Parts: sequence; C-alpha cells; structure tokens
Amino acid sequence: MSVVIITGASDGIGAELARQLAQTQGSKLTLVLAARSADKLEAVAQQCRQHGARVKVRPTDVGIEADCRGLVQDTVEAFGQLDALVNNAGMSAHALLEEVTDLAWYEQLMRINLWGSVWCTHAALPHLKASKGRIVAVSSLAGLVGVPGRTAYSTTKFAMNGFFEALRVELQPHGVSVTLAYPGVVATEIRYRGFNAQGDAAGKSGLDESGAMTVEECARLIREGMARRERDIVMSFKGKLSRWMKLIAPRLVDRLALKALNQDVRPH
Repeated sequence: MSVVIITGASDGIGAELARQLAQTQGSKLTLVLAARSADKLEAVAQQCRQHGARVKVRPTDVGIEADCRGLVQDTVEAFGQLDALVNNAGMSAHALLEEVTDLAWYEQLMRINLWGSVWCTHAALPHLKASKGRIVAVSSLAGLVGVPGRTAYSTTKFAMNGFFEALRVELQPHGVSVTLAYPGVVATEIRYRGFNAQGDAAGKSGLDESGAMTVEECARLIREGMARRERDIVMSFKGKLSRWMKLIAPRLVDRLALKALNQDVRPH
C-alpha cells in the first residue's frame, strides 16, 4: 500500500494527478488530498474512490505553517506511513513591478508557493526517509527563465527550484528522490485566480493560452516522471529550448520575452 499526499488537489493539475494515480494503482493506493475547499476535495475523492483507491480529504491552507504540519501529522497518524509528497499547491500572478503599489501580496505569494512546500516537506522528511519515498515539486517554466510581468511568480518558483535542488543532494544518501516538474502554460484556471497588480484576483490570463497543454497530459507527465524518480520534467519542446537558449544566447531570450510582453500590453 502506497500513501501519497497531494496538495492543491481540489482542481487543475492536482486533481487530475489524483485521478490518474487512482486509475493506475487502484486499491494499492491511499491518497490524502489537501486544498482549502473541502467540497471540491470531496468531489475529487469520490472520483478516485470509484477506482478502488482509499482517500482521505484534509482541508489545508498551505500558506499557514500549522496547516502544513497538521496535514502530514494527520496522514501518518491515520495510515502509519508516507511514501510520496506532491507539492502542487500554488498561486499565479501577473503584473509589472511599476504597477504594484503594495508589495504585501508578493509576500503572500511566497508563503503559498515556496513556504507551503518547505513546511510540508520539512514535516514529511522523517517519514519519507523511513519509506525511501518520493518528493515531487510542481514548479514552472517561469522558474527556469524570468518572464516579464511575472516578477513575483518567477521569484517564488526560482526560490522553489533552489530549495528542492539542494534538498535532492541532501536526501540522495537516504534513498529519497526529488522530482521537479516544470509545466508551461496548462489549460487550468490558475492564472484567472492569480494576483493582479492590486493583489486582487486577475479574472483573466496574462499569457497567450493558445496551444496550452491539457491538464491530462501535464498530470500524465508528472505521474510517469514521479514513478521513474526523474530529476526534472520539462514538459515541452519550447520549455527545453528556452532552458538551453538561456545558457547560450541569453540576450536573445530577453529580446523575445520583451517582444511577447509588448504584444501583451498593446490595446485590444
């Protein structure tokens, strides 16, 4: 029996990953689904139970340290073990720095995207070492290449990458794998709910959504990479190209990013 925690599991990538894991592992799987909305979590849980998985719903706000530690504690008390932690919960943001008057929401974004993962991982560490388990961190291509208009979001994801890359080396002698996933634009609602310059829900995407990866494909790539204990999952040719172009032609990457930004801010 494998026990897996997924944060941000009420919709989007987290919910689809839970469904796929349940479908492929069935009764061999115990899922602990965490997010703020108990009702949405329960709906996902019912879908997973139809495939034979055992599921526990645990309402959790990853921006609160006590919630993160309580999530892990409740899981281990209920099932006696922890085999994988998927740090998927996150929030988006899109704003030019010069448009922001109050940076408080930058700090809040860091609490959700970075500290939520740190707190959950720190609490889970002894249990994952005991099981020689897996850690998955869902980052973003914006954590590999700085994206204009995404100063807050890119900052949180770059920080997340640094934390988990260092942790990977620390945990190598203990048999615990750390997998970093780098989705690009995925067809979810995350950008619509993300912060705008005023710290309110944006209500629209600040990115070009044409050609967005399906949530099913994204979750499949994470599920398969997690099973293989891969180091990194860069999900698209564009993402892989951008990663290498940043090393060999960084000014070109900057010019392309600026061109994309200028197109985005023109009147429609």
